[in-house]
Amino acid sequence: MVVLETGGPVVMPWLGKVGAVLEAWYPGTAGGEAIARVLTGEVNPSGHLPATFPASLAQIPRPKLEGDPKLDRDSHPMGNYDIEGAAVGYKWFDKTGAKPLFPFGYGLSYTNFAMGGLTAAPQGKGIKAGFSVKNIGAVQGKAVAQVYVSGAGWEAPKRLGAFRKVDLAPGSEQAVSVTIDPRLLATFDVASGGWKIAGGDYKVMLATSAADVVQTVTVRVAAQTLDRGGSEGSPVRPE
Repeated sequence: MVVLETGGPVVMPWLGKVGAVLEAWYPGTAGGEAIARVLTGEVNPSGHLPATFPASLAQIPRPKLEGDPKLDRDSHPMGNYDIEGAAVGYKWFDKTGAKPLFPFGYGLSYTNFAMGGLTAAPQGKGIKAGFSVKNIGAVQGKAVAQVYVSGAGWEAPKRLGAFRKVDLAPGSEQAVSVTIDPRLLATFDVASGGWKIAGGDYKVMLATSAADVVQTVTVRVAAQTLDRGGSEGSPVRPE
């Protein structure tokens, strides 16, 4: 068993030689007790990764550390943000097709969950999605259901639209609904200087992580324009 206390993702060439890994991040002065409670089963872990763990450094946009004095006498990073643009984090892995070691949103528990029954429809400023989550294991635990959405002309194949943590006893099931903010459906239009949602079909995906999609449905969204602050503006003619 390996316990990691890190500030970000790390590569794990030793992963196949250990039974399990617990990411504790910055646990603080009470970290030892908290980690022990998880390892002994007193607490059922329910955290999910807020960042992607690459399988190797070759998968990330900048595999070599920036700030080489030979490139900059002040050793300042020579950042080229055109490499990934807005496709950062899990979006970069989706865009390049690289399979990470552990994807964004990944997390295990001492129980198991089943998710399904996904529905989606336009509502108000965005999309409303509904689904069910059931604890099919033997102990109480918390599931983190994630809803991603896919549109045309985006910086990456999909974006995280919403998520919900659900606390369930063994055998219990809960219906969940979430709303995808319209700003997560829009792209910036340089010509008009505003945000626009393209009309058409959008894929809505229920998932347990950015790489593990459980169910997908399609919803048709009307074209609309958002104001400069990202709020819903006047609708435009549907495409």
